[in-house]
Amino acid sequence: MSIFDFYNKKHRWKWLLFFTFVAIVSGSVWYTNTIVSKIAREEKKNITLWADAIHRKAELVNYTEKFFIRIQEEERKRVEILALATKRFIEAESNEELTFYSTLIQNNTTIPVIQTNKKREIIGTRNVDFDADTVSVLQGKLLQEFSVYDPVKVDFLGDVNYLYYKESKLYSELRKYLDELVMDFFSETVINSASVPVIITDSLMQHIIAHGNIPLNQSNDSAYMQKLLNDMRTQRNPIELELEQSKNYILYKDSLILTQLQFFPVIQLTIIALFILISYLIFSTSRRSEQNQVWAGMAKETAHQLGTPLSSIMAWSELLRLKGETEVATELDKDIHRLETIAQRFSKIGSEPTLQEENIIATIYEAVDYLRERTPSRVTYHINIPENQHIIVPLNKPLFEWVIENLCKNAIDAMGGTGAITLRIEEDEKSVSIDINDTGKGIPKGNFKTIFSPGVTSKSRGWGLGLTLAQRIIREYHRGKIYVKSSTLEIGTTFRIILKK
Repeated sequence: MSIFDFYNKKHRWKWLLFFTFVAIVSGSVWYTNTIVSKIAREEKKNITLWADAIHRKAELVNYTEKFFIRIQEEERKRVEILALATKRFIEAESNEELTFYSTLIQNNTTIPVIQTNKKREIIGTRNVDFDADTVSVLQGKLLQEFSVYDPVKVDFLGDVNYLYYKESKLYSELRKYLDELVMDFFSETVINSASVPVIITDSLMQHIIAHGNIPLNQSNDSAYMQKLLNDMRTQRNPIELELEQSKNYILYKDSLILTQLQFFPVIQLTIIALFILISYLIFSTSRRSEQNQVWAGMAKETAHQLGTPLSSIMAWSELLRLKGETEVATELDKDIHRLETIAQRFSKIGSEPTLQEENIIATIYEAVDYLRERTPSRVTYHINIPENQHIIVPLNKPLFEWVIENLCKNAIDAMGGTGAITLRIEEDEKSVSIDINDTGKGIPKGNFKTIFSPGVTSKSRGWGLGLTLAQRIIREYHRGKIYVKSSTLEIGTTFRIILKK
């Protein structure tokens, strides 16, 4: 298995691990959603039981209310009977009738009654809590107190009298008890509400009568309460109640715990994703830092190792020149110069290289001229810009020439030693683009990114470091970009380099 095949399988392993991660996260989210759904069903069941209990309590309160209304009606009838008895008492002709009507009047020991004439002058009283000898006229606050119900009109031998009355003390106590019963009902409703936020409103669902399970700081905010009221209208059907001859509504929504549980899977997934992302960034930075150290150490060591044989070869060159082998010494000097350039490149990779303002067109022409003499004659080079033009960019010339050489050598290998290499240079206000196109066998689209990884090569004897070095030089040192612009199998490939001016 070649290194290139290994990286293809590594790419597949990444996808396999990714889908495994998705499956694990999906399973976790599904399981969490299942638990949340069960809790939601239980809470809805509790809410249903709570709502049923409210209806039963409301029926009890309504029954009590109807009972009190019957008492009120009975008291009204008793006042009317009392008025009729009083009239008959005055008009009676026999002692027997006087005794009967007198007994009816005397038996009224609960209902406060005031008898007046047309001018509201008090004629008689019964069961009142004021001194009848000091109050002669029904007026002011006393009149208001006895005007809750319409007075009973009594005709005494052509003279019209009125019987004013109000609720008996017993009925008032029962009314107070009923009011307390209703308020207790409201309190129990909002407290025993299965932990859900509850609001009790009037018949128009505008005025809030009571509320429960709402934080104090929020319940004091009228704007928040109004918004909550509107939300409750739409989230759940309100429970309708008939209390005190008026209609009330109970509004409620999901509890805070259930709401939090519904968002828990999303929060859980977000936390897992953030954890994985942070871990990836940390390990990626650590790996890149380690690679940088390896590159720097390897480059420095290579430059150092080249230094010793270079010194020896230079001495042999001088010795050959002294012996008259000038032609051999001249050719040897060319190789020495080449080795010095290579050592210089490795030395610069091992440290932070300096950039200088260079004419990139001249640099490209020099690199191509060097390659043209050392490549098969069946390979042709084309550059779309004349050599005498100038485009100035910050450049480390030896390293950039190395990038051009590596890309062109890869192109020659891809073409099998026969074909054309075309270099197109374009510029705008901020950057320069260099496209290097060949007529080789092309690169599969799935390998556009992996070919820059260390060890990836299609050559049986290659190390797979040329494109890795090229990418490092362009990205790390020149702060530029290098990528596969396009590639078609059996037609050719175009690499693009972008440098900032």
